[in-house]
Parts: sequence; structure tokens; C-alpha cells
Amino acid sequence: MNRIIITIAICLAGIQSFSQEHLPSASDYNRFHNTKTLVVLEDNLFSDFNDKIKEAVKQNWTITKYEFISNAEFEKQRFNPKYSFLVTSIVTFNKDKTKAKYNFLSLLLGGQANVIGDMPDLCSIPLSYVQVDEESYIYKLTSLVLFMQNHIALVTKNPDIISENILKYYNKNSSETKDKTLYLLKNEMNDDINSAAKIRKIYSGKVKLVEANEIEEAIRNKNNDIIFLHKVGPEKTKNKARCFKMLIGAGDAKFYYFDYHMVKGKQTDRFLGSDFKKLAK
Repeated sequence: MNRIIITIAICLAGIQSFSQEHLPSASDYNRFHNTKTLVVLEDNLFSDFNDKIKEAVKQNWTITKYEFISNAEFEKQRFNPKYSFLVTSIVTFNKDKTKAKYNFLSLLLGGQANVIGDMPDLCSIPLSYVQVDEESYIYKLTSLVLFMQNHIALVTKNPDIISENILKYYNKNSSETKDKTLYLLKNEMNDDINSAAKIRKIYSGKVKLVEANEIEEAIRNKNNDIIFLHKVGPEKTKNKARCFKMLIGAGDAKFYYFDYHMVKGKQTDRFLGSDFKKLAK
């Protein structure tokens, strides 16, 4: 992961409201469309990230011209307003006593910001905790990249939502989950909902407990009938902080649900029964 460290005031610029000084403007989104997007590759030769992000961008990125660059080139070009950057970063949260670090995929605008954390952030998505193996998210990159592109198009056409809680905006899609099949990994379900029978007691929609390769296949085939869970948690590490939960369409890459809870006490690093109750409303 590139050693870019960004401290976020609240959470997820472009997805959930930032503090005002970090909130991107309508002009930022408009300017983005006139940039060339430079996709920053990893320095780690043993990572599969570079191959997967190249594949995801080549298959889906149509909103701007693009080019793949190194992290060293990013440091040279990030002050150029003609460029935008799709880059991984290490994110920490301001006032977070846990000091947890997360890997994010971010879309930043080039410009005169001296500190990378002050670059206009048009969209950021959590990938994993630092120290969690990339296998937990690498096969989902195609959907995450496509979501970011769709998100930019949405906000450009509807700039009035920039200052609102866009998390709430995407959660309005949650009722649509009942018309599709949720593909879920059993080990990402809390113990009280780790079987189809248990889930049916609180959620009437279609659910299938699958393996990761089945989710990957649904994404590859752009199956519009499937929604999958992208969960970001500490996994087997000793870190305890946020557990992010995103339900994403395998075909349309639309967010149908977005939330997080703190991993502490009885709140485990898993999708919870309370999440299904929210979907069932």
C-alpha cells in the first residue's frame, strides 16, 4: 500500500459528509471531467493489486482519459491541476482513540495543496484495515472502481447533494435488496444470523451463503440479480475500531446499503442482525 497517510475528520469524503474544509465543491466535480486520471500503482512487487486495478480500470473507466503511473510519479504530478488521481492511501480518523489505520481507494484532484490530505477528495472507499490481507477485497476492485465512476456522475448532475449526508442518500436503495439475491460469506455473518434459516426470521429477501469465488464470478458476469457484501473489519488482527458494511450490486455497482459500527464488547467484526432489520423496513 502506498505510504500516503491521510487523517479524516469524520468519514468518507464524497460518501459521508466531511468537515467543511474538506468537503469537495460542485466546481471540483466539474473540473474533474477535464482532467486525465492517473492511476497510481503499488510499489509492492508481491501484491496482486496492480494487475487487478489495471483490469478494473481498463474494463470500466470511461469518464476521463487515464494512465497508469508509479507512486514516485504521483509525488511529482499531484500539484498539476490537469490531473486527477486514483490512489490507495492509509487513512486514520481524527479523534479516534483506537488509532486504527485503514486502506482506502481515493479519487483526488491535483492542485496546489501542500498536504495530500487537503487535496479535494471526490470519493473514497474503505478497502481493508492495514495488516489485513488484500485477498479480502482484491476481487471486488472492479465493482468499487465502477461505483466511484458512477458516484462522480451522480454528484456532477446533482451538486445539491454534496453538502448533505450522501450515506443517507445511498441507503434509500436498501428496500431494493428484496428484489435481488444477497451473496454473503458465512464467516462475515454474526453468529445469530450465520444461516439462511436464522436470517429468514428477520429478513424476508433472498439470501445465499456463498464462497468468495462465487461473488467474484457474479461481478465478472455483471449479474444484475446479485448484491454482495463488502465488509471492512479487523479480521484476525488485534485491531478494534470500525466495521464498515457495504452492499453493492454485482452488475450495476450501486450501493444498496452503507453503515458501520464500532468493534467492541459484543459488537463483533461482522454483519449484524440489526443490519438485516434495517433492510427489512
